[in-house]
Amino acid sequence: MQVKEFKTIKEKTTGQIVEKKSKFIANVFYIETEEEAEDIIKQMKKKYYDARHNCYAYIVFDEEQRLIEKCSDDGEPSGTAGFPMLAILKGNNLCNVLVIVTRYFGGILLGTGGLVRAYTRATESALEEANFLTMKIGVEAKVILSYDSVENFRYYARKNNINIIKEEYSDNVEFLIEISKEILERILKDIDSSSIKLTKIDILRGKTIKTNTTVWAVTRKIWKNFQKSIAFNFKT
Repeated sequence: MQVKEFKTIKEKTTGQIVEKKSKFIANVFYIETEEEAEDIIKQMKKKYYDARHNCYAYIVFDEEQRLIEKCSDDGEPSGTAGFPMLAILKGNNLCNVLVIVTRYFGGILLGTGGLVRAYTRATESALEEANFLTMKIGVEAKVILSYDSVENFRYYARKNNINIIKEEYSDNVEFLIEISKEILERILKDIDSSSIKLTKIDILRGKTIKTNTTVWAVTRKIWKNFQKSIAFNFKT
């Protein structure tokens, strides 16, 4: 599946529940690479070194444009922790998100069904506090242009949601930009048709890009309705 855009969280959130004296602490993070996810997992295991379990799940679309899914029960019975946490992320079509649920054992066994419900509720408790936004798959690129084409390109960038990250001036002008793939295709067509004048464009790396500032706040009261009615679908 070729992903063009996805939904993710804006910032880290935390939630907590207690089930039969066991405390479940959920931490949800925005991530961009598998390595970043694994580093955060290590940090959280150090932070909660005295906990019985630190279970996790994550989905990430990395710079090499691989969609990676991973989960761990961390010693809980197979399929009772990491998998239901991953199912919550997939069910809401969230990507570039890591959830870690830490369990402090309260002395009472919950059984497989009880564990699934507890890890699910803990994950939901953190997502209830999250803000969501849309990200597009794009690239970071360098464009080279002449001085007399600068204002024309600035106008073109504003019109087409192209973010100019950095500017350098020498014999020519170099702009470092970030753009979605669909806008990149448009630029290449416009160069061919001479709608814009660029001396050169170099694609540097893949990158996920915020498309706008629209954010969805999810509260406890509307969470269940949100799950049923809001379709955060991958665009293919």
